[in-house]
Amino acid sequence: MWITILLAVLLCLSIGYSIYQKRKTYRLIDRLLDSVLNREMIAASDVEEGEYSALVSKIKQIQEVLDNHVNSAEQEKEQVKSLISNMSQRKTLFSEKMQRQIDKLSWIVESLSKMVKLEQNIDGFEGKAIGIKQTILDAVDTLYEKLEKKEINFTLEPFEDRLLYHNRKWTAEVFVNLLENAVKYTDRGGTISICVKSYDLYTEIQIADNGRGIRQEEMTDIFKRFYRSPEVENMEGSGIGLYLSNLILEKEKGYMTVDSEYGKGSCFSVFLQNCKN
Repeated sequence: MWITILLAVLLCLSIGYSIYQKRKTYRLIDRLLDSVLNREMIAASDVEEGEYSALVSKIKQIQEVLDNHVNSAEQEKEQVKSLISNMSQRKTLFSEKMQRQIDKLSWIVESLSKMVKLEQNIDGFEGKAIGIKQTILDAVDTLYEKLEKKEINFTLEPFEDRLLYHNRKWTAEVFVNLLENAVKYTDRGGTISICVKSYDLYTEIQIADNGRGIRQEEMTDIFKRFYRSPEVENMEGSGIGLYLSNLILEKEKGYMTVDSEYGKGSCFSVFLQNCKN
């Protein structure tokens, strides 16, 4: 009988110990899995837990593999974000470049159209005695934003308005061409000035800058149709502006001269006929 009781007790202890071990194993595994899910490092003490060390070591290896996958996924995500950002920036730059080319092409086509109209007198060009001040102001207003953007020190010397024989729209085009060239070939922070001088028969409108200037051997070539200096071939321009300006002034019985020193600046002078008040 005592043997039976002893066996029963041993059986109960065995079952109890087995249950305890299972619960301990469950709690350990549960804690380790929580560490994996929360991306927390498994402590070295956990790995060294005797008979469970092999199991813990396996779980730790699984954690390391998962961490590597997660880190790799995050890196790929950042790379994709960076790629999308770069593609977006390239698209913007491409759009801006295309728009500049479209604007340039439109300007060239418009200039060529004006040139043909003047050469063939299609537009019925007419000049008359009108004040020159508003014509100059119209041109300055067209270029004022570019002057500010390049931080050009611009001055328009005070003068009394005078009646000069010219066509306001076309002569404003002359001044716009000259001012655009001055802005283009003058460094940031440079100076551009307009000065008006009156003589007996003509009035001189000077547009001067302290830009790159013109070489002496090119002084006559710059007024030729489509001529561009080899030094500015990579800059915006078509070589039409000065030719067109000369064409306009010829229609008004006026003319243009240039005085320039290479590396120091240029001064273009437009001469228009005076009209009696």
